[in-house]
Amino acid sequence: MPGSKLGIFPAAGGLGGSTIKHLLPRIPAANLVLIARYPDKLAAESAAGAVVRRADYDDEASLQRVFDGIGALFLISYASCEYEHRAEAHRRAIDAALRSGVKHIFYSSLAFAGNLTKETVALVMRAHLATEAYLEELARQRRDFTYTAIREGLYHESFPIYTAFFDPLNPVDEIKIPHDGSGPGVAWAKREELGEATAKLIAQYATNPQAFPYMNKTILLSGPKVLTLKEVVDILGRLIGKQVRIKQVSVDEYAAQPQIAPRLTYHGVNLAKEWATAWDAIRRGECAVVTPHLREILGREPEDFETTVRRLIGG
Repeated sequence: MPGSKLGIFPAAGGLGGSTIKHLLPRIPAANLVLIARYPDKLAAESAAGAVVRRADYDDEASLQRVFDGIGALFLISYASCEYEHRAEAHRRAIDAALRSGVKHIFYSSLAFAGNLTKETVALVMRAHLATEAYLEELARQRRDFTYTAIREGLYHESFPIYTAFFDPLNPVDEIKIPHDGSGPGVAWAKREELGEATAKLIAQYATNPQAFPYMNKTILLSGPKVLTLKEVVDILGRLIGKQVRIKQVSVDEYAAQPQIAPRLTYHGVNLAKEWATAWDAIRRGECAVVTPHLREILGREPEDFETTVRRLIGG
């Protein structure tokens, strides 16, 4: 992509940070445009030579021209589980990118909806599917635009949201969720390794777009093994030296727990009951699909769930 740069937005979060870390050995810092709500968080990358700009999904004016000079953009999804607000935020950013001349968008989707299907019962996946569909529509309409949707596996580090925000440092005996813990489960993946694999895909495209194998396609990056929620909870208990069990409860009882609403309220709306559709999706096997892509791109076996969580809790 002569004369154009690689962009990442938002660039200061967990997945963005990991992707940047693994891009820098492969792409000169001066070829990167890093866009974040709080640019000061990218001071080290700026010092290394990257261009740093400010924009916010919820500030439409900030998106205008912020993608200028970028040939390929890694668009990281809006951080919430909403549907309409989130999907519209993605659409605004994509439209702004196209007006600025972006030719290819990598989009960080999520590993619900099974083996690259377009159906889900999970609220958290609906905006992702809408965004994937919008990118596909744009690629059909415009000969000068392509995309790659990367369905990033459910992070090892995200286990709290699927276990009623279980805290290993202040553990409870019972995890109350609307699921009994049985299979199908989740093909969990480490966020750092997802960032590494994403960086390698972006660098591969930047080096030779014509040979890039995921042009106008969706790729699922899953972990190598499916763990049921009971197996996840057993691992947590073993790591903290305390017996922990799942108690299946109604959606209403789950949502009424005091730790739930503060973490699942977006723009003043408590989405705890709607979030519970994630367990319906897990029960249907939407997150239990294993692909070899993460292992192949990394060139090694991905880290297992227990190893990641042991490090997280300092065990």
